[in-house]
Amino acid sequence: MAEFVSVRCRDAACRRSFHVTSRDLGRNVFCLYCGKRMTARPARIEAELSEREQRIAGGAGAPQSRLPLRVIVDNVRSLWNVGSIFRSADACGVEELILTGITGCPPRPEIAKTALGAEEMVRWRYVAEPASACDALAAEGFVPVVLERGGGAVELDAFRWPERVCLIVGNEVAGVGTELLSRDLRRVAIPMYGGKESFNVAVAFGIAGHSAARALTARKQQAR
Repeated sequence: MAEFVSVRCRDAACRRSFHVTSRDLGRNVFCLYCGKRMTARPARIEAELSEREQRIAGGAGAPQSRLPLRVIVDNVRSLWNVGSIFRSADACGVEELILTGITGCPPRPEIAKTALGAEEMVRWRYVAEPASACDALAAEGFVPVVLERGGGAVELDAFRWPERVCLIVGNEVAGVGTELLSRDLRRVAIPMYGGKESFNVAVAFGIAGHSAARALTARKQQAR
């Protein structure tokens, strides 16, 4: 018989505790109070995670010089992809990763295996709804850019990156969610030359993220 363990909602507006079975730990569950989707973690891991977030927010463990580039990870299922995105985010000077929906969060061994320590270098946070994260960053002056083909997307080589970028990458199969795609957001697409229509999400992010980083760095150097 499975035992019950206490977990706490990750949504900052809720943060209430409720019980799940031990079989649910590490899986995505819904908060019994606010209905937000979250990864169920035991209280010990949750406390360690909160301590780590406070440490990173205070500047410890993360480089002080970052580019005005933030990334919304929209419902990426594979933890190995999440880890790879962390590693590329560090290489691209990303200021912050916002993990949303079913996207898994550190600490997870699968993420650590591909992140290779980058999860300790890049500032990140979890927001349940991708659209809410997008709205919040737009209010801060970041311009949302969806990495997705179609819908008037501009190919990467011809795309002009805004001065403050909110790059949005989506699920391995479904891509960026319809709630975001239905908005009038800028789109960038990576040209494809083979039979497949897309790259793996982590690879695609690395390509687009590096393009944005180069543009932002060049602009920064010109302003000196």
